[in-house]
Amino acid sequence: MRSTNVRRAGFAAMALALSTPAACGEAHDAGQARSLAALRSAEHSTDRAESVRVRSTLSYGKAVSLSSDGALRWHDGVTGHLTIRYTGGTLAAAMRKAGTPSLRARYLPDAYYARMSDAFAKRAGGRHWIKYGYADLARGGDGFGMYLKDQMRNTTPNQSVKMLLASGDVRRVGTERVRGARATHYRGRVRVADLAGRDSGLSARELAGLKRQLDQAGVRTESVDLWIDHRNLLVKKVERADTAQGSLVSTAYYRDYGVRIAAEAPPASDTRDFTELAGSKGAADSR
Repeated sequence: MRSTNVRRAGFAAMALALSTPAACGEAHDAGQARSLAALRSAEHSTDRAESVRVRSTLSYGKAVSLSSDGALRWHDGVTGHLTIRYTGGTLAAAMRKAGTPSLRARYLPDAYYARMSDAFAKRAGGRHWIKYGYADLARGGDGFGMYLKDQMRNTTPNQSVKMLLASGDVRRVGTERVRGARATHYRGRVRVADLAGRDSGLSARELAGLKRQLDQAGVRTESVDLWIDHRNLLVKKVERADTAQGSLVSTAYYRDYGVRIAAEAPPASDTRDFTELAGSKGAADSR
């Protein structure tokens, strides 16, 4: 990466080069190519690390604002755990009414589990955990379940790097400090309509998945800022977008790459499947 302490001769040469439109375009293309190459290195380093500790905040229009912290592993499916605290919005009000202002979520390759409150358990046969199978969610799960799944998927650092790579529109902002450590700041804009045509190095399946994720949220354009350290690992990300539900802002900090993570399903005796709960609610509504 280029040093920010460029000598005066370097500035003079740059000014001369930028004095013609053709050179300006070449310089822009060269800078973008270097930024994309740096992001591909970060993607590879992040994929190899396989796990990380994460702390994040999210605000989503009037629907919800929250904070979360935990650890996630993304080798052979996402596993890990997050503690999610609801701080505002209509979903937070509904969760407080249900006696669950915060919850613990466990993620396994085929499903994730949300630990609800004692008040909820009294209405669910004494069971505290809700199981959300990914196959069931794909067939038309409830909005809350899909939201928690997306929260996990969007929080993994490899997903954020892929998002910016998919944009094909990346520039290096400069070198900054993130929680005391030097990191290089990159910025890009993701346009959903352009995803399939970008030479991002991502597979057609990955591009289709990113496009579907943004379409479902009603996002047409999203700005992404990433900070990458000297190990080519993501240490911070900020995503901003205007959606059908209002402005979306998501910020995450990452540390302790390679941390060991253990996550297992809760006891079956303390778990209800969300399909059972949906069925019982539908039966009650029909009476």
